[in-house]
Parts: sequence; structure tokens; C-alpha cells
Amino acid sequence: MFSVVLRGAARTRPFTPSVRYLASQGPPSGGSTPQQPPPPPPTPASPPSTSSLPSLDFQPAELGPEKLGRTGAKSSKDSLSSIERRRSLWGRLSLAIFVLALGAEAVYLGREWEADELSAKKLRIEDAPSGRVERTKARIMDMFDYFNKPIWTELLPPPLPAPHQKPYTLLLSMDDLLITSTWDRGQGWRTAKRPGVDYFLAYLSQFYEIIIFTTQNHYTALPVIEKLDPYNFFIAYKLFREATRSVDGKIVKDLSYLNRDLSKVILLDTHPEHVATHPENSIVVPKWTGNPGDKGLVAMIPFLESIGIYKPQDVRPILQAYEGKDVPLEYAKKEAEARERHIAEWKDKSRGLAAGGFTLSSLFGVSTDVGVLESRSPVTFWD
Repeated sequence: MFSVVLRGAARTRPFTPSVRYLASQGPPSGGSTPQQPPPPPPTPASPPSTSSLPSLDFQPAELGPEKLGRTGAKSSKDSLSSIERRRSLWGRLSLAIFVLALGAEAVYLGREWEADELSAKKLRIEDAPSGRVERTKARIMDMFDYFNKPIWTELLPPPLPAPHQKPYTLLLSMDDLLITSTWDRGQGWRTAKRPGVDYFLAYLSQFYEIIIFTTQNHYTALPVIEKLDPYNFFIAYKLFREATRSVDGKIVKDLSYLNRDLSKVILLDTHPEHVATHPENSIVVPKWTGNPGDKGLVAMIPFLESIGIYKPQDVRPILQAYEGKDVPLEYAKKEAEARERHIAEWKDKSRGLAAGGFTLSSLFGVSTDVGVLESRSPVTFWD
């Protein structure tokens, strides 16, 4: 009997949770069942033991003095393969060859100057660096200075033979000298010619080989030059941005690359930094800002014309005498003084002829009175 009761209790033990679950649900609608008391709260579990969990500390524990000894592992140097040894050998050999080649190149760069080098650098043997170290430095700087030089060593072709070649060369800047450009939102870029530029180019072309030397690129400057001289009557050559040099970050027009005798070259520009290498060949004039009544370009014609008429052997002393001055104004003063001296000398000669009595003109009834002669002022080339 007792065993049967135990067996029945054992059989009903697995259904206990389901019975508890059904007891926790609300009573069905329409029925009333006695409310069961709530289950007791679960007791908090004891904290797990840390002995069986992995450590979250990433800092390794310090090794004791007994664990710092050698482990017996062999170095990787002793276990290199034949390919790695061969690669290391070739690397050392390549480095040695590079060092030897660098030293040989340094010795070669310090050699004596050659005639072709001096002619290309526009230097004389007494002006060139003399020491081996100085020659090496100069040649190394030439290699790094390649992109700061003009694209050609000779910017112009050789001069034409006489009498086709003009005696002097006149280099003209374009911006703010012959033209000026303005930009606005409504019209964009607009370019205006300076008053008298057509007459300036046409008249001086009989004395000078006229060359436009601008710092603009050819694709922006060439259309403007074609408007100034559409038939190529007056402008012989055009030089653009690639014909200039860069010195200390500034654009410079180096005339030593021009392939012309610099004693016969004149450069007109509006920027002093553009003529830094050859100020003795240059005239810096004020910029034209677009004034329609400007006469500055036409006022330069008498000065440049006198050089073409008198044909000095070297124009550089003449240009240096006018350095820092208003060239048209100063030349007009000197021209007036020279004209007065010429007239005074002519009058003195006329008085001497009249005082002599007999003259060839008296045979034909021409009066030799001093007052009449003085009233006839001579015609000079200025007139």
C-alpha cells in the first residue's frame, strides 16, 4: 500500500510545473476559482567563484627573476635561407655601387670648364667659378635650375645680314604699355589699345627690330598681337612666358638669352622686377590705366628716334643717364637746349660771313645783311 502511494507521487511529480502554470493564469470567464497565493521571491544567487572564470586583465603579470632567463630559441640570422642571403648580398653590393657612382659623378662635376659650357652660360673663363668645389656646386645648381630658365638658350634666330638687319632691337612689353585689360561681370574681359600705338609701331619700325616680349602665355597674348599688327609689317618676333626666367619666385626677362648684341638692345617695360637682370638696357615707364587722352607712348618717339638717327655705338650709357627720370620730359629739355645751341652757332657763322664782305650770294643779288640772316633760323632735323 505504501509503495503504491510512493509510485503515484513519483508519477505526478513531472506535472507539477504545468499545474503551477495553469494556477498562475486567470480564471476562465464565467467561473470562480479560489485565488492562489503568489510564489515566494527567488533567493539571490551567491556570486560565482572567480577561480573558474578567465581574467579580463590584459596586462601580463610580471615575470619573476627565475623566468627571465634564455629560452634556448635560435636567432633568425642563423636560419636565413639561401635566397634571403643572396638578396641581402645584392642589396649591399648595390649600395656600394651607388656610393662609388656618386663619388665618380662628384669628381666629374668638378672638372675644368669647357668652351661649350661657358658659351651656353654666357660666361668668360675669368668670371666662372674656379675651384673644384665651386664648379661642382655650379653644375649641380644648373641641373636644379633647369625649369627656371627659358625654354631655349637662344630666343631669337641669328640677325639678318646687312643691309636687311635693323641696327637696333626694341623689346616692348604688352600689358599696361601697349594695351590694358579690364574685367567686369557684365562684359567680361575687355582689351583697349593705347592711344598712338599704331603710329608708334609703324614709325619706329624703320629704325628698330621690334619684338613683343610679354609675360603672358602665347594662347592669350597671340590674339592681341595679331590685332596690333595683323599683316606682320612692324613686329618682327614675339616672345611669351616660356621665354622668361624665374629668379627668387619673380618673372625676369633675361636678355642674355636673346642672341643679340646687348649694346644695341632697348627694353621698354612697366615692371621693375622684369628688368632686374639688365637694368642698363631698360627703360621703366609708368603704367597706362586706360586714360583715352594719354600721350605717354607717343612722347617716347623723339628719344627713340634720336638713337636711331645718331646711331651710338652703345645705348647702355645713354639709358643709364636717364635712369629714374621722366625720359620724354628730360629729353625734351635737352633737345630744346641743343636746338638753341645749334641756332646760336649758325648765327655766329652768319655774322662772320657778313663781316667778310664778299660772299658768293652777293654775286646773285642775295642780301647779306646780318639782320636778314638772323631772321632766317636754320631748319634742323628736330623741325
